[in-house]
Amino acid sequence: MAKKAPISDLIPSGTRPTQQTIADMTGLAVTTVSKALRSDPKISEKTRLLVEKVAKEVGYVPDRAAQRLRTGKTHVISLILDPHNEILGFGNSMITGIVEALQGTNYHLNITPHFTPGHIMEPVVNIVRNGLADGLIFSRTRALDERVRFLSERDFPFVTHGRTEFSKQHNFVDYDNEAFAYQAVMRLVAKGCNKVCILLPLSKFTFYQHMRYGFMRAVRETGVDHLLPEDVSLDSPSDQLVAWAKGLAGTDAMPDGIICPGETSYFAVENGFAAGGKRQEQDYCVVAKSVSAVLPLNNPNLDLIAEDVKEAGFLMGQSLLEVLSSPEKAPRQILQEPTLKFPI
Repeated sequence: MAKKAPISDLIPSGTRPTQQTIADMTGLAVTTVSKALRSDPKISEKTRLLVEKVAKEVGYVPDRAAQRLRTGKTHVISLILDPHNEILGFGNSMITGIVEALQGTNYHLNITPHFTPGHIMEPVVNIVRNGLADGLIFSRTRALDERVRFLSERDFPFVTHGRTEFSKQHNFVDYDNEAFAYQAVMRLVAKGCNKVCILLPLSKFTFYQHMRYGFMRAVRETGVDHLLPEDVSLDSPSDQLVAWAKGLAGTDAMPDGIICPGETSYFAVENGFAAGGKRQEQDYCVVAKSVSAVLPLNNPNLDLIAEDVKEAGFLMGQSLLEVLSSPEKAPRQILQEPTLKFPI
């Protein structure tokens, strides 16, 4: 018995499937097909399932240009992706989470890279003024972030990865960096460290304040000696961090407890101390932030505090969908708790 050809083979090569194509194949009216694709409650479930089945088989994709002319919506969510060199796989994890949140909806994700030295407002203004998306997601927030002010004044839907200090509340998903730094110090003190050090982000970012506060709170409570580097930061190039750690290893100022809030910074510091003749767990201990499986593979006994960036992406995607469907709702503000992964 001859195998039945796929329904998509019935469409001439180079022809884009349309709602008319689905109507011709199902014997339904185009208006019925259109309503079924929009999940109109007036259309029976049997008809809707048939239309969805045929649409999937022929590879039907809505004509977004036509949708935009008809509804004024692009059905696009744009993620402005900044470099996060200190966190391995940050972008991939966040994208994966957002895409999962958008599955089953009419929205798709567009990535807007912002890796050039240009002003942070450039991609935001371009997207809003040219109507390139219905909503925005971005990270690396600042206390009085210009992007948040710009979008809020224009009632343009957005969700941030990180908090701000504006009196007007907005949707965000953030990681509790204060708790991360606090727990990291407490772990190092419990292991007998007498002097602790943390690599902080640049002070222009909001999470600098949170991380520094958590660190200093633990320092005050325990009375442990501490070091806050002034010549390097979490955003410093790896070679600069290696040189800093190597130089520090040869002095009496070297701490015996190090907090690395990023995977790249951990490897740089470890290499620098090793070049200076210092060995982990013998001369110093480390607590590192982890968002991937890289650090446990490198050192299964390393003290880790995890941040789930994929979950953050999923939560931001969900939150933005809520803003787009129900703009009158109160802002959704989510704080992710650190996950302690300390070996016994």
